[in-house]
Amino acid sequence: MDFIEQLKFNEQGLIPAIVQDAENGDVLMMAWMNREALQRTIETGKATYWSRSRQKFWVKGETSGHFQEVQGVYIDCDADVVLLKVKQAGAACHEGYRSCFFRQVDTEQGELKVVMERLVNPEEVYSR
Repeated sequence: MDFIEQLKFNEQGLIPAIVQDAENGDVLMMAWMNREALQRTIETGKATYWSRSRQKFWVKGETSGHFQEVQGVYIDCDADVVLLKVKQAGAACHEGYRSCFFRQVDTEQGELKVVMERLVNPEEVYSR
């Protein structure tokens, strides 16, 4: 995986990963990857990230069952962002929504509005 050496990781050794639904193009989430998380993702076909708060790897869906099956890995023109196109099982967001981008800014009212339906109750999913 020589291409990984061409990537521009930040001072913490991380690179942002944008996750997109391979079927409809919806942006599902953003997470961080280090070199090993990217390698694991490519080798297993399951999206694997680096948790900055827990300082460990996490496979999306390992707790919830809402795995991301990777369909393609893309690198932006500056080699400092990864784009994963995935087949998403269930909710991508830990709040129970299909996408982490479930709130829209109402520019007239100056507030956030929920614009998606919650798929699952996160308390039920993450208490397992």
